[in-house]
Amino acid sequence: MIRSPKTQPEFPGPRRWGLSWGGWIDNRHGEWWLLAQLVLIAAHLLHPWPAPGAWGYAWPLPVALGGALLFLLGLMLAAQAFWGLGASLTPLPDPIPGAALVTVGPYGRCRHPLYQALLLCSLGVSLALGSLLHLALLLALVAVLGGKARREERSLEILHPDYVTYRASTPAIIPRLPWLDWRVL
Repeated sequence: MIRSPKTQPEFPGPRRWGLSWGGWIDNRHGEWWLLAQLVLIAAHLLHPWPAPGAWGYAWPLPVALGGALLFLLGLMLAAQAFWGLGASLTPLPDPIPGAALVTVGPYGRCRHPLYQALLLCSLGVSLALGSLLHLALLLALVAVLGGKARREERSLEILHPDYVTYRASTPAIIPRLPWLDWRVL
């Protein structure tokens, strides 16, 4: 009996994404944006600073629980956006040549829902821990993801002529925040 392989959605891997050692050195596909993003995400594993209670008061439990819920919401939104991209997924700001432009599902809500989800997770960690260090990491992540998204959009305009219309009608990351939705600038 001959079995046919199960059909699974094909997700790109490191080679198809354009990752190479040379790219890490010369940033040819925006690898430095990815590196900065990964370093900031990993830094969220650091202990809170100042330590909770260091200023003589306890961090309010409702705020900590709200932060934990925001973190979980961010994880769910990230999974939804991840699966929504399918074969167009790449961790780099340069899109995969020939990849489809996705404008439905989470990408109908905003142009960069994965970045939105990362920021929600970071905000959730900051609130859950009551940490100034994690608040600084959130602000740094805002700067990095805003810059990475802008580079990504320049490439998407070239690859997909209808991207300009999509960009005009859909918020970038967070609606109405100037650095995270440059339609308002």
